[in-house]
Amino acid sequence: MLHRLVLTAAASVAALSAVPSMPAVAQAGAVRAEPASLSLMPPPARGEDSGDRLTVTVHHTEGGDGTYELRCHPGGGSHPDAGKACATLDRRTTWGKGPFAPVAPGTMCTMMYGGPATAHVTGTWAGRPVDARFDRANGCQIARWDALVPLLPGSAHSRGTARSW
Repeated sequence: MLHRLVLTAAASVAALSAVPSMPAVAQAGAVRAEPASLSLMPPPARGEDSGDRLTVTVHHTEGGDGTYELRCHPGGGSHPDAGKACATLDRRTTWGKGPFAPVAPGTMCTMMYGGPATAHVTGTWAGRPVDARFDRANGCQIARWDALVPLLPGSAHSRGTARSW
């Protein structure tokens, strides 16, 4: 949570410093110009954002099948590696692109097959709802999956071993 507050404060200061200051007294009849939209600013920190909760359901993996609960800020739940999963999500969360974003339409992907594993992640992360599906059907989907290990179980292909979490 502290990490999110520091990022929010830094982004707010950067965005506000880019807005030109308004003169203290405007000329009579002049229309006051409004600053450009600050849509790149993160949402304000709210009390209900004090915890991130995700449900991770995985199928057809190498020993890690099941449904796991993950809580971050503070950490906990039934996920086999909650601490590292939360740290990975924190690192991968940037303003403008979340860690659960799908592969962009039109992306050229290799025709590599990474196995039958599937995952479904639901819940709330960074104050936003999450409903994301993952598979290993091609190179782009494999890279998307591997970027979230250990939230999602690693595969023998990505680790060189047959061990899951």
